Amino acid sequence: MIARLFKGIVLVVVGALVALGGLLAANMSGLNPFQASQVDRSQPVLLKSIQDISQYHAAVGNFEAVLDVENDVAWVPGIIAGRRTLYVAAGTVNAHVDLSGLADTDLTISTDGKSATVRLPEPQLDKPNLNFDRSYIYDQNRGIVDRIVDAIETPQQAELFALAETKLAAAAEESELRKQAAENTKAMLTGMFGSLGVQVTFL
Repeated sequence: MIARLFKGIVLVVVGALVALGGLLAANMSGLNPFQASQVDRSQPVLLKSIQDISQYHAAVGNFEAVLDVENDVAWVPGIIAGRRTLYVAAGTVNAHVDLSGLADTDLTISTDGKSATVRLPEPQLDKPNLNFDRSYIYDQNRGIVDRIVDAIETPQQAELFALAETKLAAAAEESELRKQAAENTKAMLTGMFGSLGVQVTFL
């Protein structure tokens, strides 16, 4: 009985040594037996709806702004409370022409069908799209209280993002993005009418 028990113990020890040797050999050869793996059990993506659009996106403006925002607390030194943030905001603004706005009087075709006159709607600007991969906090000075608060909870940056969108939208309004969108739309329609043998004139 004792001999059988001793034999069993020896076999367990030998098996453990063999397994350990195999692990060491695999590790020395660059193979990691405990390599982590990932299983994707996500559900299939569902198409919820399709929305018809009649907009021709004629131009995209790339903008970048450096925001310098300072928040102070009245009667409290900046070293105690308050913060100043330099934020580099990068994003795009799309300019589109809504062709569904064309009325019957905005499109006139000659009797012979070889020429047409078009009055295009004014190009519109979409809401700015912040590129969070290119936007970042360049520098920030914080008071002691603000540092403690940031260590406890994640800083809220919604106001900073909203200000960045406002700045980019204002820059887009002052740029020639609308003008470029109008020219691109005319070029697109000229090519489309031209392929049909129709010469188009814009009012």
